[in-house]
Amino acid sequence: MSLRRQPSEERLLAYAAGTLSAPEAVVVATHLALKPQTRPWADLGRAVGGVLLDDAEPVALDAGAREAALARLDVPVAFEEPVPAKSADPSLPEPLRGLPLGPWRWAGPGVHVRNVIGPRDGDCRVILLRIAPGQCAPRHTHGGVELTCVISGAYATEDGVFAQGDFEEADPKVTHQPRVVSEEACLCVAALDGQIVLPGRLGRLLAPFVKL
Repeated sequence: MSLRRQPSEERLLAYAAGTLSAPEAVVVATHLALKPQTRPWADLGRAVGGVLLDDAEPVALDAGAREAALARLDVPVAFEEPVPAKSADPSLPEPLRGLPLGPWRWAGPGVHVRNVIGPRDGDCRVILLRIAPGQCAPRHTHGGVELTCVISGAYATEDGVFAQGDFEEADPKVTHQPRVVSEEACLCVAALDGQIVLPGRLGRLLAPFVKL
């Protein structure tokens, strides 16, 4: 899968239709907040969805559907770890400000990661990734699809430079090693489906210590 600097039209339309997973939707929403020029595709998706709903034949609800929906509102949401206070960091884009964040943890020289608590779909979850100026993330491929949006700073791969608001999509066919090229640290939000895969003998040795 080739790398992109904005989501594909199909992904934007899925976001507009509400069919993206929660982790992927957070990353796409962050991109749209930083790159509003991409928003017309999402707006088009909402408009198309509205027309389809208007043209659809009404379907009667099953008996008890209303009561079942109201009952689900009372079911508590279970988190896999204690939920910290919600983020009020004004430096984060609006889609991330209301989400609770875990602590920063070391993931390699000059590389730190923290969990965005809540948005999860199976093995797919959201993280914030911060890489110091001049540092590289470990060279890696992916166990599943990885969506990344740059919040601040910039990094480079073999495909060029990704700066604020740029969106990168990678799958198991892509192997890369992002290197920070900005004078400030590069902060990204990413939706990861499974763990990253570190190739080669050195990668196998480092794998227990590099967990995103």
